[in-house]
Formats: sequence, C-alpha cells, structure tokens
Amino acid sequence: LSESGVPQLVQPMIWDYAADLDVESKVLLIEKYRRCGFSKVWFASAFKGATGVNQSLTLIGHHLKNHLQWLKVASSIPSDVLQGIALTGWQRYDHFSVLCELFPVAIPSLAVCLQALENGGYSERVKENVEKLLGMPNLEIDTFMR
Repeated sequence: LSESGVPQLVQPMIWDYAADLDVESKVLLIEKYRRCGFSKVWFASAFKGATGVNQSLTLIGHHLKNHLQWLKVASSIPSDVLQGIALTGWQRYDHFSVLCELFPVAIPSLAVCLQALENGGYSERVKENVEKLLGMPNLEIDTFMR
C-alpha cells in the first residue's frame, strides 16, 4: 500500500456509530493505517439515525456516548493525525426503507454532540449551554425528548 502512493492521495475515514465503541481497537487500527503511510485519518459518527431502521425519536444519550468514545480515541493518538470528524445524520437505511427520525427532532442531539466535541467532553455546563442555545428548559439525555 505504501509503495502504491495511495496514502499520499487519500485520507481514510473510520466509521463507527456504537455507544460502546471500542477505543483500543480504533487506536490499533489508526496505528495500522499510519504504518501503511497514511498520515491523517477522519472519524465518522452519527447524531441521528443509525440506531434503528424505523426510529422516530432521537435518543441523545446514545449519540453523545459515541462522541465521547471518539474523543477518547482522539486523545489516545498523536494530535496531528486526526484530520476531523464527520457527524452524519441518517435519513434512511436504504432506498426501500421508511425514514429514520426527521431532522427537527434531532436538533437537540446535534447540538449536544457538537458542544461535546467542541468542549472536549460533556458536563453540566455544556448541558446548560445547549439548553440556553436551543431555548429548552430541560434537556433530556437518557430518555426521549417530550
């Protein structure tokens, strides 16, 4: 792979939407990419969808946990290796499936995930900031928003 020149032309993106993402295996995967000559990698997460083919509401806690795991991966690799993270928002699993939750119900999840990434974690201060930004009196992380 190194001799092909591909590592100088592309940057791999590592996709994982699991709340219990295996940090150690991701770090090992990144090390393998680096040994093949890839100097940069991307991560891909999801702020909506990806939790059920006919999901109608967003369980924020699931997506937040995924982003917190990605932050652990990022802190376990050299700082110059991570190029960025793509936050995907699944609309459907395939063209024959029903729609996943729609964007409006997922906006709180997007805000929580972005703020967690920007602040390097999630805390009461981050929660209060999201509530203020969205004009929400009580952001529910571990249950579906009412």
